[in-house]
Amino acid sequence: MPMRLAHALLLALFAACPFALDGCAVAALPCRLTSATLKIVPVVGHAAAAPFDTCASAID
Repeated sequence: MPMRLAHALLLALFAACPFALDGCAVAALPCRLTSATLKIVPVVGHAAAAPFDTCASAID
C-alpha cells in the first residue's frame, strides 16, 4: 500500500510539472522523497533524513 501511494504521488508530481525538472533535479528526486518521508517519523525522523538531505544537496 505505501508503494502505491508513493507511485501515485510521483505520478502527480510529474503530471503537475513535466518540464520543470532538469537532469539534476530528477537525479536528486529519490533522495528528496526519502528525506521527506523520513521527516514524518516522530522524534528520529529529522536525524534519519539528514544523510538523504546531504545526498540531494550534493547532486544539485
